[in-house]
Amino acid sequence: MTRIPPIVIKKAVLHRLAMRLKAPFATSFGTIANKEFFIAELIDETGCSGFGESVSLPAPVYSEETVTTNEHMLRDFLLPLVFQAPIGHPDALLARFAPIRRNPMAKSIVDCAVWDLYARRLGVPLATALGGRRKTIDVGVSIGIQPSVEALLAKVEESRIEGYKRVKIKIKPGWDLEPVKAVRERYPQLPLMADANSAYTLEDMERLRKLDEYELMMIEQPLGHDDIVDHARLQRAIRTPICLDESIHSLEDARKAIELGSCKIINIKLGRVGGLSESIRIHDYCERQGVPVWCGGMLEAGVGRAHNVALTTLSQFVLPGDTAASSRYWEQDIIAPEVTVKDGVIEVPDRPGIGYDVDRKAMERFTLQRRVIEASG
Repeated sequence: MTRIPPIVIKKAVLHRLAMRLKAPFATSFGTIANKEFFIAELIDETGCSGFGESVSLPAPVYSEETVTTNEHMLRDFLLPLVFQAPIGHPDALLARFAPIRRNPMAKSIVDCAVWDLYARRLGVPLATALGGRRKTIDVGVSIGIQPSVEALLAKVEESRIEGYKRVKIKIKPGWDLEPVKAVRERYPQLPLMADANSAYTLEDMERLRKLDEYELMMIEQPLGHDDIVDHARLQRAIRTPICLDESIHSLEDARKAIELGSCKIINIKLGRVGGLSESIRIHDYCERQGVPVWCGGMLEAGVGRAHNVALTTLSQFVLPGDTAASSRYWEQDIIAPEVTVKDGVIEVPDRPGIGYDVDRKAMERFTLQRRVIEASG
């Protein structure tokens, strides 16, 4: 690939946005109706911009990070490190950010923006810069907890008509066996998975074992958000493959989980693991180990959705991810064109960078605050 001069970041613009979902999205840890997040725009010495999106929530319910802590980390720690020296390759941020413990969602915002900028400077699609070769990706859909089984079945039917390659339904104690059974009986051949978002303990083992009857693709993160030990015990006791989500924040987490037998599948979320560079490291390790991976979603707007599309072009993403169409969640997205899905497939854009234009008028419509941070000197 063509080499470019090291990138010098001269300025960052933090756009704090709030967008309302078309419909509330319910999980075992709560319901989301409004999404507040950051778009970080990094501008280099040539005037070129790269964009990254935050995926943290307003409250520390999915992880310890929040929208407010992300702003603090960006302003006071991460951006000063970005301004510190030119960036030869986006992977260099792994070492540069290493002294900062955890905070992967904050790191991911910057990492993704630098990757976008790097691909734009190279004049290639982000997918190509990452090493992806797919021109299309298969995607599924995630359905939140519904008010009734009938409402759930209606949502599943809608997704099936739209052609999504698999359906994921959220479960929790009291909303698990009945909805899973109803969906499986109605759609015996449907690729189906269940996501617990850490709602169970080992005391629920017999209940979770009953899910084996329904031939699920996987059950995602049934136990504690920071656990890999109990998951190994549960995986030995059930036939359904366990997929880990919240427990995996790094390559080291993935290595330990796989060596312990805690899971058979890993969900890679850019924000949860600190960005594209760490995602590639996890992907490559899982490929060597023969462990399937797929790309999870965090109700992203268009910038984050575009990064997910690019990541999913890597070879070991062999299972459909959560990157549904923009229109499934938003009346208006902040990119043009919006991400569209036809028969469960997204065409990977072939333009430089993320491949979509940031719609600045739309972004302005949803902006709560705009903060400009310039490199000193």
